[in-house]
Amino acid sequence: MSSPRPGGRSWDEQAPGPIWSEPGTLLEHVAVAVLGIDEEGRICFWGPGAQRLFGHEAADVLSRPASVLFPAAPLDGAGAAERLAERGRTLGYWRARVPTLHQDGRVFDCGFRVFPVTIDEGRSVIVGLASESEGLDRVKTNLAFLDALFETCPIGLVMLDENLRYVHLNQALADMDGTPIEDHIGRTMEEFMITSDGGEYQRMLRAVADEGRTVVSTLVAVRTPGRPDLDQVRSVSFFPLSQAVGTRRGLGGLLVDVTDREQAIVEAAAGRQRLALLDRAAARIGTTLDVHVTARELVEAVVPEFCDASVVEVVEWKDEREVFDPDSVLVTRRIAAGTSLPPPAPELVGGLESVTYPPGSSIHETLRTGRPVCVPVNADFMTRTVIHQARAQLLIDSGLTSLLIAPLVARGTVQGITMFGRSAARPDFTEQDLSLAGELASRAALCLDNARLYSRVQDIALTLQRALLPTALASSPSVQVAHRYLPGSHATEVGGDWYDVIDLPGGRVALVVGDVMGHGVPAAAAMGRLRITAKALARQNLEPDSLLEELDACAQDAGIAYATCLYIRYDPTTGLARIANAGHLPPLCRRANGVVESIDEVLGVPLGVGEVPFRTTEIELHDGDTLALYTDGLVEARGVDIGEGVAALGSQLEGASGTLEEAADGILTRLLPDSPTDDAVIVLARIRREGPGLRAGEGE
Repeated sequence: MSSPRPGGRSWDEQAPGPIWSEPGTLLEHVAVAVLGIDEEGRICFWGPGAQRLFGHEAADVLSRPASVLFPAAPLDGAGAAERLAERGRTLGYWRARVPTLHQDGRVFDCGFRVFPVTIDEGRSVIVGLASESEGLDRVKTNLAFLDALFETCPIGLVMLDENLRYVHLNQALADMDGTPIEDHIGRTMEEFMITSDGGEYQRMLRAVADEGRTVVSTLVAVRTPGRPDLDQVRSVSFFPLSQAVGTRRGLGGLLVDVTDREQAIVEAAAGRQRLALLDRAAARIGTTLDVHVTARELVEAVVPEFCDASVVEVVEWKDEREVFDPDSVLVTRRIAAGTSLPPPAPELVGGLESVTYPPGSSIHETLRTGRPVCVPVNADFMTRTVIHQARAQLLIDSGLTSLLIAPLVARGTVQGITMFGRSAARPDFTEQDLSLAGELASRAALCLDNARLYSRVQDIALTLQRALLPTALASSPSVQVAHRYLPGSHATEVGGDWYDVIDLPGGRVALVVGDVMGHGVPAAAAMGRLRITAKALARQNLEPDSLLEELDACAQDAGIAYATCLYIRYDPTTGLARIANAGHLPPLCRRANGVVESIDEVLGVPLGVGEVPFRTTEIELHDGDTLALYTDGLVEARGVDIGEGVAALGSQLEGASGTLEEAADGILTRLLPDSPTDDAVIVLARIRREGPGLRAGEGE
């Protein structure tokens, strides 16, 4: 026998381990009796369910004729018990409803299922399963109702497990999501109901599953992956599901699409999404003063959130003073493109640099009006705008069905255009989308114009600096020179680095390197003044300290607040080099035996400070010694001490081999990143001693 356990459970104490009975099933609502009738028509088995259904104790009915269970009325002209046994044996399975007699004398309608079971020695027993018809009909009606409800109900119905994964849902909900039923099963509701509420919807579902709360008619604004551009408002109700043994906890839900009724909520959600996109784009576009980077940032901001494909094109003006003419052919250069569509869409938007548009095209229209336009991808658009047949076919095959074209105009200057494309899977562009595209294009155009103006200033500064730097250095049989100047990356303004090699009377040679604080045209102009002045002063045969004093006075007169300069005068007849330094990095000397020394005895103050005297030091140079003059752009990097950079230069100089030109290239390659943040100069000067003291073979 089984003994009761807390919560209505029980287990069979004779079993090898506890076997829990399962509550909450249909058997609790519909009593099922099991009985057996032998070949003589007597009751040979009487289960507990039979006792509950018919009211007889097992001892009262076992071995008695089965007719004791039925009133005297015959079934099809025969006794009910005989008829059930006979049909079960001959048909193998039979079901019927039979008036049945309860132990207390009450007659009730009962449904029977009968079938034969062979036991030992070929004998068979008719097993009967019986249930009261009223309860059975009630359950069948409820099940039929539930089946019909899931099949035909226009309201979305769902059953989720305790992890909020889909267990069951109806077609109405699948249609709302735009995804088949089978694609839901096993996945979480969060994957199909995309909200912008900071996770509040998921927390609500979690509370229903974990705490048993009930949610009734709560409005939720959502999008689904199956309909990514369709804003919906749903009224949702959720309730916890009771848990039977062996089943998982979960919750049930009813979801109603009330989008039409709650259109204001939809519009507000769409407005928030547009503002969010605009805010993200504003933060992402224009992070650098590089035209190509800015264009890529615009494309990445809109694909795939706003559209399926996007390109940015700038107008290729023949003359900078040229203005847009709606009656002329327009040539653009595509500088950025992106798409989330499969091939051939990537081929359509990429791989094309120059694009030609004939007069009367949609591009001309948007540039003429200065407002975005939306055009369908149809035969008229192909004829008016896409003049290359191969490109037109690619556009047709790409799946794009509509294009939004926005002008890039800033400060009255036409920069170019940007195009946004959508496929048939998305809704057409709306007036709000046109407004959003215009705002995006306006911000991008301003950033592009800033980048364009900056590039122009950069080009002017770089041109000026290169014009002011020496095109050919002085040559001397006593000094072999290799020099390199590398401007900073495009994102960094040109600095004021300069250098020179000057022939002096008596066969002497002057080596000069300097750096003006600041960037751009002012720094380049100041650099040019100092270089020309230094060259003129050097030819007056001034001592290095006196030359720096005169150069300092010139800097003060010109309003140059801070500049550094290193001046070395080498005399090949004595082998002596006299050095003065105005706040510049000390030169390095690589001796012929490979040892590198730093000459830092005279680190004076920078030019422009004034009232601080300069000093001169002197070193002796031998045949094969190499001087290295450089600027901070070569040895200074963010997060790295400049002393470490100078030490790295010394190591490179020590290990240098080959010609001076090869050594200069190797040093730049190893010390500078791909995109240096500052200008860099390196001047290498190798000593060649001549005269009476030159030994045979020396200097070869």
